[in-house]
Amino acid sequence: MSEAMLSKVRKLLAQAEDPACTPAESAAFTAKATELIARYGVDRALLAARDPGTDPVGDRVVDVVAPYARDKAGLLAAVADPLRCRCVRRRHGDGFAMHLFGFASDLERVDLLFTSLLVQAAHGLAGAAVPAGEQPAAYRRSWLAGFAQVIGGRLRVAEAGAAAEAGAPSMALVLADRSDRVQRRLAEVYPQLRTAAPRRLAGTGFGSGAAAGHRADLGGSAVDTAAARGIGW
Repeated sequence: MSEAMLSKVRKLLAQAEDPACTPAESAAFTAKATELIARYGVDRALLAARDPGTDPVGDRVVDVVAPYARDKAGLLAAVADPLRCRCVRRRHGDGFAMHLFGFASDLERVDLLFTSLLVQAAHGLAGAAVPAGEQPAAYRRSWLAGFAQVIGGRLRVAEAGAAAEAGAPSMALVLADRSDRVQRRLAEVYPQLRTAAPRRLAGTGFGSGAAAGHRADLGGSAVDTAAARGIGW
Protein backbone atom coordinates (compact mmCIF):
# COMPACT_ATOMS: atom_id res chain seq x y z
CA MET A 1 0.00 0.00 0.00
CA SER A 2 1.31 3.45 -0.86
CA GLU A 3 2.79 5.61 1.86
CA ALA A 4 0.31 8.35 0.97
CA MET A 5 -2.65 6.09 1.72
CA LEU A 6 -1.04 4.68 4.85
CA SER A 7 -0.44 8.22 6.08
CA LYS A 8 -4.06 9.14 5.47
CA VAL A 9 -5.31 6.04 7.28
CA ARG A 10 -3.02 6.66 10.27
CA LYS A 11 -4.19 10.27 10.55
CA LEU A 12 -7.82 9.13 10.57
CA LEU A 13 -7.07 6.62 13.31
CA ALA A 14 -5.20 9.23 15.35
CA GLN A 15 -8.27 11.50 15.12
CA ALA A 16 -10.53 8.61 16.11
CA GLU A 17 -8.39 7.98 19.20
CA ASP A 18 -8.34 11.65 20.27
CA PRO A 19 -10.02 11.97 23.71
CA ALA A 20 -11.56 15.25 22.55
CA CYS A 21 -13.65 13.42 19.94
CA THR A 22 -17.25 12.54 20.64
CA PRO A 23 -18.18 8.85 20.19
CA ALA A 24 -19.97 9.75 16.95
CA GLU A 25 -16.93 11.59 15.58
CA SER A 26 -14.62 8.75 16.58
CA ALA A 27 -16.85 6.20 14.87
CA ALA A 28 -16.92 8.34 11.72
CA PHE A 29 -13.13 8.58 11.55
CA THR A 30 -12.75 4.82 12.07
CA ALA A 31 -15.35 4.07 9.40
CA LYS A 32 -13.49 6.29 6.94
CA ALA A 33 -10.22 4.45 7.59
CA THR A 34 -11.95 1.13 6.95
CA GLU A 35 -13.48 2.51 3.76
CA LEU A 36 -10.04 3.52 2.45
CA ILE A 37 -8.67 0.02 2.98
CA ALA A 38 -11.62 -1.47 1.09
CA ARG A 39 -11.43 1.10 -1.71
CA TYR A 40 -7.75 0.33 -2.18
CA GLY A 41 -8.65 -3.32 -2.80
CA VAL A 42 -11.22 -2.38 -5.45
CA ASP A 43 -8.84 0.06 -7.16
CA ARG A 44 -6.13 -2.57 -7.39
CA ALA A 45 -8.63 -5.12 -8.74
CA LEU A 46 -9.70 -2.76 -11.54
CA LEU A 47 -6.10 -1.91 -12.39
CA ALA A 48 -5.16 -5.60 -12.53
CA ALA A 49 -8.10 -6.31 -14.84
CA ARG A 50 -6.45 -3.96 -17.36
CA ASP A 51 -2.87 -4.95 -16.60
CA PRO A 52 -2.61 -8.36 -14.86
CA GLY A 53 1.09 -7.95 -14.21
CA THR A 54 0.45 -5.27 -11.61
CA ASP A 55 -1.20 -7.64 -9.14
CA PRO A 56 -0.31 -11.34 -9.54
CA VAL A 57 -1.84 -14.24 -7.65
CA GLY A 58 0.52 -15.43 -4.95
CA ASP A 59 0.77 -17.06 -1.56
CA ARG A 60 2.51 -16.67 1.74
CA VAL A 61 2.81 -18.62 4.99
CA VAL A 62 1.97 -16.94 8.29
CA ASP A 63 3.14 -18.60 11.51
CA VAL A 64 0.57 -18.40 14.29
CA VAL A 65 2.07 -19.23 17.66
CA ALA A 66 0.76 -20.50 20.99
CA PRO A 67 -0.96 -19.75 23.26
CA TYR A 68 -4.42 -19.65 21.67
CA ALA A 69 -2.92 -20.48 18.28
CA ARG A 70 -6.14 -21.99 16.94
CA ASP A 71 -8.08 -18.91 17.98
CA LYS A 72 -5.57 -16.56 16.38
CA ALA A 73 -5.76 -18.69 13.23
CA GLY A 74 -9.53 -18.24 13.31
CA LEU A 75 -9.08 -14.47 13.44
CA LEU A 76 -6.74 -14.62 10.45
CA ALA A 77 -9.32 -16.63 8.49
CA ALA A 78 -12.03 -14.12 9.46
CA VAL A 79 -9.89 -11.32 7.99
CA ALA A 80 -8.72 -13.21 4.91
CA ASP A 81 -12.06 -14.46 3.60
CA PRO A 82 -13.83 -11.07 3.13
CA LEU A 83 -10.68 -9.74 1.46
CA ARG A 84 -10.89 -12.53 -1.15
CA CYS A 85 -7.99 -14.59 0.19
CA ARG A 86 -8.10 -18.26 1.14
CA CYS A 87 -6.09 -19.99 3.83
CA VAL A 88 -5.12 -23.52 4.76
CA ARG A 89 -4.29 -24.34 8.37
CA ARG A 90 -1.37 -26.69 8.93
CA ARG A 91 -0.09 -27.90 12.27
CA HIS A 92 3.38 -26.52 12.96
CA GLY A 93 5.04 -27.23 16.31
CA ASP A 94 2.78 -25.95 19.09
CA GLY A 95 1.05 -23.54 16.70
CA PHE A 96 -0.06 -23.39 13.08
CA ALA A 97 1.36 -22.43 9.71
CA MET A 98 -1.41 -20.63 7.85
CA HIS A 99 -0.86 -20.89 4.09
CA LEU A 100 -2.59 -17.91 2.47
CA PHE A 101 -3.50 -17.61 -1.21
CA GLY A 102 -4.58 -14.39 -2.88
CA PHE A 103 -3.66 -11.51 -5.12
CA ALA A 104 -0.64 -9.55 -3.94
CA SER A 105 -2.64 -6.47 -2.97
CA ASP A 106 -5.18 -8.51 -1.02
CA LEU A 107 -2.48 -10.48 0.82
CA GLU A 108 -0.97 -7.13 1.74
CA ARG A 109 -4.29 -5.91 3.13
CA VAL A 110 -4.76 -9.12 5.14
CA ASP A 111 -1.30 -8.83 6.63
CA LEU A 112 -1.84 -5.18 7.57
CA LEU A 113 -5.20 -5.76 9.24
CA PHE A 114 -4.36 -9.05 10.96
CA THR A 115 -1.24 -7.58 12.54
CA SER A 116 -3.18 -4.62 13.91
CA LEU A 117 -6.10 -6.75 15.10
CA LEU A 118 -3.80 -9.14 16.98
CA VAL A 119 -2.57 -6.22 19.05
CA GLN A 120 -6.09 -4.88 19.59
CA ALA A 121 -7.33 -8.31 20.64
CA ALA A 122 -4.45 -8.68 23.08
CA HIS A 123 -5.33 -5.33 24.65
CA GLY A 124 -9.00 -6.27 24.76
CA LEU A 125 -8.31 -9.61 26.44
CA ALA A 126 -6.02 -7.96 28.97
CA GLY A 127 -8.88 -5.70 30.04
CA ALA A 128 -11.59 -8.38 30.02
CA ALA A 129 -12.58 -9.65 33.46
CA VAL A 130 -13.07 -13.41 33.57
CA PRO A 131 -16.27 -14.22 35.51
CA ALA A 132 -15.77 -15.82 38.90
CA GLY A 133 -15.57 -19.58 38.71
CA GLU A 134 -14.98 -19.72 34.94
CA GLN A 135 -11.85 -21.17 33.43
CA PRO A 136 -9.82 -18.25 31.97
CA ALA A 137 -8.76 -20.18 28.85
CA ALA A 138 -12.35 -21.11 27.99
CA TYR A 139 -13.51 -17.53 28.46
CA ARG A 140 -10.72 -16.14 26.30
CA ARG A 141 -11.35 -18.62 23.48
CA SER A 142 -15.02 -17.67 23.32
CA TRP A 143 -14.04 -13.98 23.55
CA LEU A 144 -11.77 -14.38 20.53
CA ALA A 145 -14.50 -16.22 18.63
CA GLY A 146 -16.89 -13.32 19.16
CA PHE A 147 -14.21 -10.79 18.20
CA ALA A 148 -13.36 -12.66 14.98
CA GLN A 149 -16.99 -13.11 13.94
CA VAL A 150 -17.79 -9.41 14.23
CA ILE A 151 -14.56 -8.38 12.46
CA GLY A 152 -15.39 -10.67 9.55
CA GLY A 153 -18.88 -9.18 9.25
CA ARG A 154 -17.61 -5.61 9.34
CA LEU A 155 -15.06 -6.33 6.62
CA ARG A 156 -17.72 -7.90 4.36
CA VAL A 157 -19.85 -4.78 4.67
CA ALA A 158 -16.88 -2.51 3.90
CA GLU A 159 -15.84 -4.57 0.87
CA ALA A 160 -19.39 -4.64 -0.54
CA GLY A 161 -19.69 -0.90 -0.06
CA ALA A 162 -16.43 -0.19 -1.86
CA ALA A 163 -17.42 -2.42 -4.79
CA ALA A 164 -20.82 -0.72 -5.09
CA GLU A 165 -19.25 2.73 -4.92
CA ALA A 166 -16.84 1.88 -7.74
CA GLY A 167 -19.83 1.91 -10.07
CA ALA A 168 -18.13 -0.09 -12.80
CA PRO A 169 -20.68 -2.40 -14.49
CA SER A 170 -18.12 -5.19 -14.63
CA MET A 171 -17.00 -4.83 -10.99
CA ALA A 172 -18.87 -7.91 -9.76
CA LEU A 173 -17.42 -9.98 -12.61
CA VAL A 174 -13.90 -8.72 -11.90
CA LEU A 175 -14.11 -9.63 -8.22
CA ALA A 176 -15.73 -13.00 -8.94
CA ASP A 177 -12.97 -13.82 -11.42
CA ARG A 178 -10.31 -12.90 -8.84
CA SER A 179 -11.93 -15.18 -6.26
CA ASP A 180 -12.09 -18.02 -8.79
CA ARG A 181 -8.43 -17.63 -9.71
CA VAL A 182 -7.40 -17.70 -6.06
CA GLN A 183 -9.48 -20.83 -5.48
CA ARG A 184 -7.90 -22.53 -8.50
CA ARG A 185 -4.42 -21.69 -7.21
CA LEU A 186 -5.26 -23.18 -3.82
CA ALA A 187 -6.68 -26.33 -5.44
CA GLU A 188 -3.48 -26.80 -7.43
CA VAL A 189 -1.43 -26.88 -4.24
CA TYR A 190 -3.96 -28.70 -2.05
CA PRO A 191 -6.11 -30.92 -4.30
CA GLN A 192 -7.53 -32.96 -1.40
CA LEU A 193 -8.39 -30.50 1.34
CA ARG A 194 -10.64 -31.45 4.23
CA THR A 195 -12.93 -29.08 6.09
CA ALA A 196 -12.28 -28.88 9.81
CA ALA A 197 -15.08 -29.85 12.16
CA PRO A 198 -16.85 -26.92 13.86
CA ARG A 199 -15.65 -26.04 17.34
CA ARG A 200 -17.70 -26.19 20.51
CA LEU A 201 -16.72 -23.43 22.93
CA ALA A 202 -17.86 -23.50 26.53
CA GLY A 203 -16.77 -20.02 27.68
CA THR A 204 -19.09 -17.04 28.16
CA GLY A 205 -16.84 -14.40 26.60
CA PHE A 206 -18.42 -14.37 23.13
CA GLY A 207 -20.56 -11.28 23.72
CA SER A 208 -17.73 -9.31 25.28
CA GLY A 209 -15.41 -10.24 22.41
CA ALA A 210 -18.07 -9.27 19.87
CA ALA A 211 -18.41 -5.87 21.50
CA ALA A 212 -14.64 -5.41 21.25
CA GLY A 213 -14.83 -6.38 17.58
CA HIS A 214 -17.34 -3.57 17.00
CA ARG A 215 -14.93 -1.10 18.62
CA ALA A 216 -11.81 -2.32 16.79
CA ASP A 217 -9.99 -0.08 14.34
CA LEU A 218 -9.84 -1.63 10.88
CA GLY A 219 -7.48 0.89 9.34
CA GLY A 220 -4.27 -1.04 9.96
CA SER A 221 -2.29 0.86 12.57
CA ALA A 222 1.49 0.78 12.22
CA VAL A 223 2.64 -2.04 14.50
CA ASP A 224 5.56 -4.40 14.33
CA THR A 225 4.42 -7.58 12.54
CA ALA A 226 6.80 -10.00 14.26
CA ALA A 227 6.07 -8.59 17.71
CA ALA A 228 2.33 -8.72 17.13
CA ARG A 229 2.36 -12.35 16.03
CA GLY A 230 4.50 -13.32 19.00
CA ILE A 231 2.16 -11.84 21.60
CA GLY A 232 1.65 -14.31 24.43
CA TRP A 233 -1.92 -14.11 25.69
